[in-house]
Amino acid sequence: MGRMSGKVVIVTGAGSGVGEAAMVLFAREGAQVLGVSRTQANLERTLGQVRDAGGQGSILAADLSKDAECARVVKAALERHGRIDCLVHAAGVGYSWAEKSPGTMDDVLNTTPAAWQEVIAINLDACFYMCRHVLPEFLRQGRGSIVNVSSISGYQGLAGAHTYTAAKAGIINLTRSLCVAYAARGVRANCVAPGFIDTPMVASVLNLFDDPAMADRITPMRRPGTAMEMAYGCLYLASDESSYCNGTVLTIDGGTTARQ
Repeated sequence: MGRMSGKVVIVTGAGSGVGEAAMVLFAREGAQVLGVSRTQANLERTLGQVRDAGGQGSILAADLSKDAECARVVKAALERHGRIDCLVHAAGVGYSWAEKSPGTMDDVLNTTPAAWQEVIAINLDACFYMCRHVLPEFLRQGRGSIVNVSSISGYQGLAGAHTYTAAKAGIINLTRSLCVAYAARGVRANCVAPGFIDTPMVASVLNLFDDPAMADRITPMRRPGTAMEMAYGCLYLASDESSYCNGTVLTIDGGTTARQ
């Protein structure tokens, strides 16, 4: 029996990175997983991995920066499976988004209102929308688990990417507030805060680890984490093994913030 056997899980951001790893891992652990992302082709690749691992899953392309799309995702999960036990919200953009949308990962002085709104919509609004739409089902059931993926940048300052850091901080405190508001009604809301992770989001700066001195400055472990290492953190917080974890922010950063 897997750690998520018989559970129905929505995983957002399932087309790449942490969301992709989480969809594969949760399915391998016995969950029926609905994977959601913007890009259909990426979702199909992830679903192939799920099936290769003997798991069960389905996919749905959606733009989660829009409330109506998040409502559609939750409705689809209920229509396909009859209930939802867990939401793993890993969707979001990071440094690589600036290659597609210049100016979105800058400091305040160099960030336009439009760039601010764009990143907030993708990284924070989507989290609010997804939580807002799964909560009625969780409250009706008297149980449910939310795991949001934030970042250590949500509680430490950076010289740039100010919209990103603000959104990640918002995810952390939204998660903690969900715990305070709904814990007594059977809902758990926890958060994973990754450090420097080897995903497409930061592919353009992974060469920093080629310099041993720079690698040591980034993290005592001198290597980036993997998406699967983050997915295991999500799995722990989602599973019944963490039944007394609520409002938790689980930092998985190879020791980066231990120096602070």
